[in-house]
Amino acid sequence: MAIIGILVGAAVLSLRDLGTDRANEREQAERLKSVLDLVREEAIMQSRDYGVLFTRSAYRFYTYDYGLEAWLAPAGDRLLGEHTIGDRLDLAVVVEDREIVLAERIDADDEDDPEPQVLILSSGEMTPFEARIFHDAIAGEHVLTAVADGTIETESRGYPTP
Repeated sequence: MAIIGILVGAAVLSLRDLGTDRANEREQAERLKSVLDLVREEAIMQSRDYGVLFTRSAYRFYTYDYGLEAWLAPAGDRLLGEHTIGDRLDLAVVVEDREIVLAERIDADDEDDPEPQVLILSSGEMTPFEARIFHDAIAGEHVLTAVADGTIETESRGYPTP
């Protein structure tokens, strides 16, 4: 009887963790949407182009300097700095119907010569893309879809119905 109790307790804790991960997926997708919306507004107001570099575990923003012809990391700006999505979650990005091979994390090469996968232009337009936030142990994912005019939507896909 004690062994059954231990197994049931472990199963309940495991299910609670999966529920927490699912809520965290949704939270991370909404956070990404909010930050993208803010950066898009900033791009329009300041007539500045931004780029987003994604990895499997994080994303960060860069500004384009036309004088230097280079992408630069804005110093001291928390909004544009690195945003991690959590230890137990993964990120996948599709641009123009092609899944991008993402690095595990942002490294020194990315800082020296970044190559953002998504552009947010001063006109308010952005590279159309889809970002999927998921956990390998959970059926389903939260998906953020952006279209060229800058419209961004989030949705849940593939979760079993209760």
